[in-house]
Amino acid sequence: MAIQGFGEIAEQLRRSTVLVQPGGRGSGSGVIWSSGGTIITNAHVTRGSQANVQLWDGREVNATVVSRDLRRDLAELRVDAPNLMAAVAADSSQVRPGELAIAIGNPLGFLGALTTGVVHAVGPLRGLGSQNWVQADVRLAPGNSGGPLANAAGHVIGINTMVAGRLALAIPSNAVSSFLSSGPSDAWLGVTLRPVRVPRNARKEGTFGLLLLEVGPASPAELASLLPGDILLGTEETRFKSAEDLSQALRGNGPRLLRLEFLRGDYERIRRVTVQLGNERTVGSVAA
Repeated sequence: MAIQGFGEIAEQLRRSTVLVQPGGRGSGSGVIWSSGGTIITNAHVTRGSQANVQLWDGREVNATVVSRDLRRDLAELRVDAPNLMAAVAADSSQVRPGELAIAIGNPLGFLGALTTGVVHAVGPLRGLGSQNWVQADVRLAPGNSGGPLANAAGHVIGINTMVAGRLALAIPSNAVSSFLSSGPSDAWLGVTLRPVRVPRNARKEGTFGLLLLEVGPASPAELASLLPGDILLGTEETRFKSAEDLSQALRGNGPRLLRLEFLRGDYERIRRVTVQLGNERTVGSVAA
């Protein structure tokens, strides 16, 4: 079915989509959320406090990471640039199965690539907790993360995040609005992680853990001597059952200490470390 003005709708959406380069390997996409310089992307796209952003017209600007939320996998960036074309956010609670879905992003280095499909469902997915997802059969590839999923009017209904089976999963636009209204957070650990089951030879066989894939330079995690390959088990008070539990443990503002338990090496001995949070950080970052 032809959509009147589809070319113009797609072009407007492209102009509201940016390339996010966090430094080092990889890149992702982002959405200009306000003409004042707010850009939304995934938390896993931006690992540090700064990033480089390329706009649709080729301009490159520096971006500051204002806040990140590991649980929702969202990050807020701020840039200082004129003539930004902000996207229009839709009410994701009104999205229904069968609607047209348009995804824009920068997969595999192709800037402003467009793909279309239909919405299959809106709601939680088994194995991914209680979080709602806009689920659509659009084709995503590395580099699409953080880009917009829009409806037939070009209004953003979600932020593309991952692929599950043959469906693309996007964080609903209403979750983005909630994230932005919560304000900056200085709950920054400075790591990239992945949920795992503790290896069989560990003392706590079968328990949940968070494997550290990367530790950022000069981050609270590095200053506490945490290393890639360590597995976070929890705090001294509680065991982690999901990545959200780490987000909860990190929340707060101002200088404070967090005592974490983790495994290293042969995973036979539970180790403990004290992490300094909220130290000399005027803009927030992420919960992990």
